[in-house]
Amino acid sequence: MTSFDAPKTIRHFQSICDACQELVSKNHSPAELRLYANGYLDALRKCKDLGQRDQETLEKLIERWILDPSSFVGPDGDISKLFFQKEN
Repeated sequence: MTSFDAPKTIRHFQSICDACQELVSKNHSPAELRLYANGYLDALRKCKDLGQRDQETLEKLIERWILDPSSFVGPDGDISKLFFQKEN
């Protein structure tokens, strides 16, 4: 992980993470999470709510976070019960 300079960036990161967790609980795929996050990040970019450095850092971190399956471990912490794991 990395740190952000502005508290506003931390709030945006947390908002994206919370929304993605909610989408996962509704059985959305990683591709759908990426679409959501890209839309959120594009809106931030267009309204220039963050500085360029924080925007770029946030974009890179969100991309890594979505691709990391451990970001979606269930509340009990059991890695064998990843949200994206298909039931047999």
